[in-house]
Amino acid sequence: MSSIELTPSQKNILQELVNLYRKTETAVKGEDIAEQVDRNPGTIRNQMQSLKALQLVEGVPGPKGGYKPTANAYDALQVEEMDDAADVPLQHDGEGVEDANVEEIDLTSVHHPEECRAEIKLQGSISQFHEGDTVTVGPTPLSKLRIIGTVEGQDDTNNIIILTIDDMRAPVGDVQK
Repeated sequence: MSSIELTPSQKNILQELVNLYRKTETAVKGEDIAEQVDRNPGTIRNQMQSLKALQLVEGVPGPKGGYKPTANAYDALQVEEMDDAADVPLQHDGEGVEDANVEEIDLTSVHHPEECRAEIKLQGSISQFHEGDTVTVGPTPLSKLRIIGTVEGQDDTNNIIILTIDDMRAPVGDVQK
């Protein structure tokens, strides 16, 4: 399967379509996507034409119409459909986050513990996370790792929140071999 090269803008729009579609399971209006990515609806319509040509999006006609991601859209974003994925809990300022799922945890700069960071790739909108918020990720399914950190930044294109790690814990003596 050849991978499709998307522009950052297409990727952002497709990611938002997938996020909104996951929430509602119904066709998503271009206006709703436009609002999320801060673009005008005309731009979204034009981008949707190119995404349709790439067979990443299907248009749904009618008053309840809009756009739906195709299975190829998940491939293009390298996102598995999360039905059977392990659920990694996520807390935002102490509250559980229901509509986001942790897809990947990437620990960067482990060699410099004083500036340890984690990149948390989410499925679901990252717009509710802001610099300085406290986020707890985990426990992860196998290692039961929990990461507690402060939001340092975001990568909207890749749906990643960047945390400065304040604390990292795995239960001792209990890790599966």
